[in-house]
Formats: sequence, structure tokens, C-alpha cells
Amino acid sequence: MTARAIAAAVSSLEAAFGERLSRHEAVREQHSHTVAGHAGQWPDAVLFARSTDEVAEAVRTCARHRCPIVPFGIGSSLEGQVNAPLGGVSIDLTQMDRVLAINAMDMDVRVQPGVTRRQLNEELRATGLFFPIDPGADASLGGMAATRASGTNAVRYGTMKDAVLAVEAVMADGRVIRTGGRARKSAAGYDLTRLLVGSEGTLGIITELTIRLHGIPEAVAGGICSFRSIGDACRAATDCLLHGIPVARIELLDDVQVRACNAYSDCSLPEQPLLLLEFHGSEASVDEQSGQFEAIAHQHGAENFAASSDPDERTRLWKVRHDAYWAARALMPSADVTITDVCVPISRLAECVEATQADIAESGITAPIVGHVGDGNFHCIALAPKHDAVLAETILEFSRRLSQRAIDMGGTCTGEHGIGQGKCDYLLAEAGDAVLTMQAIKRALDPDNILNPGKIFSPSQGGAYDGSDSSSAMTALTS
Repeated sequence: MTARAIAAAVSSLEAAFGERLSRHEAVREQHSHTVAGHAGQWPDAVLFARSTDEVAEAVRTCARHRCPIVPFGIGSSLEGQVNAPLGGVSIDLTQMDRVLAINAMDMDVRVQPGVTRRQLNEELRATGLFFPIDPGADASLGGMAATRASGTNAVRYGTMKDAVLAVEAVMADGRVIRTGGRARKSAAGYDLTRLLVGSEGTLGIITELTIRLHGIPEAVAGGICSFRSIGDACRAATDCLLHGIPVARIELLDDVQVRACNAYSDCSLPEQPLLLLEFHGSEASVDEQSGQFEAIAHQHGAENFAASSDPDERTRLWKVRHDAYWAARALMPSADVTITDVCVPISRLAECVEATQADIAESGITAPIVGHVGDGNFHCIALAPKHDAVLAETILEFSRRLSQRAIDMGGTCTGEHGIGQGKCDYLLAEAGDAVLTMQAIKRALDPDNILNPGKIFSPSQGGAYDGSDSSSAMTALTS
């Protein structure tokens, strides 16, 4: 991967794609966008692809020159997945944004990767179906699949690994493969769909997806309640699940985050740990679920449970939740932001969140906590004034302790953000020798390490290998 090889690949792509290959600094900078504290690393050029054939042609060109490739969706990933640490070409898939086929009877849809979740739900509105995965940002479906996204509805509807039935992907040598199908289950061969979902663009570039849909519920009600402590809030959420209440969403905001939301979104929520909930089902079942949760909440000291089926009120409350990141940033304008997430078994949730809140206080940092606590997942949004190297190091050490704490409790260093550049060492701590198997798969499918290099595996783990010792792997696979 030399500068000369990258320049040759870019020149070839420019000849083939003309103005859709951009070297402008502003475009390159945008395609290194990251909001989680990682420094931006620009690609040498950005290609705006419009079809699978164009992606395949671009990958073949880059493969000939051993030029790095970074797939790009909306750019909302949080662990540096779209950075280009070795330069190369960013392949932007946003113009591949068509809904190809809606199969209402089978409750599935075929889409290109640039379709966003809001766009899809707008197009599904007349069918009585919806796509439930909601990571907060209006992310592209290709990016959501690549990072195995989840979000607020995961407690009831699962994550992207549950939603994706099949993918079409361009592999490192430019071959186009299809995995899976429209059947709801299959026992045919290796589950390559699940291999590509969550691979963060390191094994293939997803150019089409078949997505599972769900029926829009007859009734939806939202609930909100405050607690004296964050542990009480977590224990109420855990008991809700243990009692089998089929809640669709359970979101946690700590008192610092609530204070930020009040200021940013001009609302007047009690500045205490808060749970936001949503119940889906029939009118009767929604009322029953709401009543059951209210009883549990009162057992854990909730003081002001309120439920509403008014869609405008629910939309307003969930907008407050979706704006939580921007609200947190507003606590310290112009600050550097480090976002991290972990996930633990729900039996350890209260313990982990309480220990994390104590760690934040002892460290003297500002780090609001928000979480999809229905599945044991929570996030910390740590803020530090720019150029404060001491506080930045304090936040880094806090993040390390948080990841290790979750792993020690039988959890994971990331529930939904992925590994990217930021959590390579934590993956090794969590997965141990299984990382060697992951590396073997990477080397077999991408022997020259051109697909999103520098992600998932750190250089010390072989994340920057040049392919010189494994060039026969792809030949063996394709011969």
C-alpha cells in the first residue's frame, strides 16, 4: 500500500467515473467524519457509486493496485469506522438509495444500502408495516447492517442481525455474492449473512439488503417516570423484563442527561434518573402493560409515572431522547466528545451503572449516561474542554475501566457502536483467542487487507498486515 499505488488507483477511477470521483478537500474531510473522539483521517479520494456493478468495478481497480477502500454510508458511526488511516478511496453509497421491492405479504423489503430508516418507513406507511430498528440517527441501512446497529426498539424487535435476511456484497477481489434469501429460516451452509452483518466493512461492501419487517401495532402508549437513584431505575427496568411485560422500549437518562435535555429541548422533566418506555399491542394489552409497569415502578420508588397514547406527546418525548447527544454537547460547547457504550446481562445492569456513575464522580469528569436498558446497554457521553490533555487522558482511563467492568460482568465492550478503531484492545480482552479465528477469516477473504484496514484489529494484532504472507488464501478459495 504505497502512495504511488494509491495514486494509480485514483487516476484509474477518475478516468472511469469522471466527476463522481472527487479529490476536493472538503469532500475528503467529510468522509473522515467521526464524533466519538477519534481524529479524522482523510481518504485520498471519494467515489460516489450508483450501482453494484460500479462498486465491483471500483473494488477490482483498487484490488489491482492494493489500494485501501473505506465504505461510507451516512457517516454516523461512532468508533472511527469511516476513517481512512492508510488513505485510499472512500466509496460513498448514499446515491444507491432505492427501495427495490416491498413484499407486504411476506413482510420483507429489498433495498439498496443508501436507503435510510426514515426513508424506508415513509415508503412503508401505506402497507401497515414498519422497520423497527432505531439507533437514533437517521442512519443508512447498509451502515446499520455493517455495524450491527440496534437502538431503542431492540428489547422487543431485536437488532440488525435479526432484521437482515440476506445481503448482496462485493468482496475484496470484486466478486459479487448473495447470501441468504427471503425464507424466514435456512439450514443451508455457513451463515454468511451474519458474518457480513457486523463486519464493519472489513470483509465486503454491502450493496443490497433484504430486511424483515413488522406490522404496525394497533395501539402504542408511552410512559415516563422518575426515580430517586439510577440503581432504582435500572432495577425497575430489570423487574419489568423478569415479569414478562413485552415492553417495546425502555430508555434510561441519568440526572445529568435530564438536566441537559431540559435546557436543550426546553422541557421541564424532573432532574432525577428517568425511564422512558413504550408499549405496543392492542388497546387492552397496552393498558395492561402500562398498569403492570406502574406497579413495578412504584415498588422501586417511582414518584410520577405517567402514560399517554397521544402520538404528538410520544413524538415530543422521543425527540427529547433522540436529541440527547446534542443536549449533552450543549453542556460544554466546543468540547471534545468521547462516546462509549457497553452492554451487560440485565441481572448486572444496576450494579454496572451504579459503579460507572461512582467512577464518573471520582474521576471528576462530565459524562451523562443514557441507555437502552431493556437489553442491558448503556452509553456515556464524556466531555472535555479542547486541548485539555490531562482531562482527555482521564476520560480515556475511565473508558478503559468501563469496558473492562462490563467484560468482567459477563458483558461486552460494545453493545452497538462496534469496534472500529477505538476498541480493538477491548475486543482482545473480551474474545481472547477467538480473535485469531476472526483474523483468519479476514486474511482468507481479504488477503491484501484493502477493505477498511485498521478497523477491528489493531496493528499490534495484525490489523495492518500487508498480505505478503497470505496471498494464496483467496486463490485457494476461488480456484
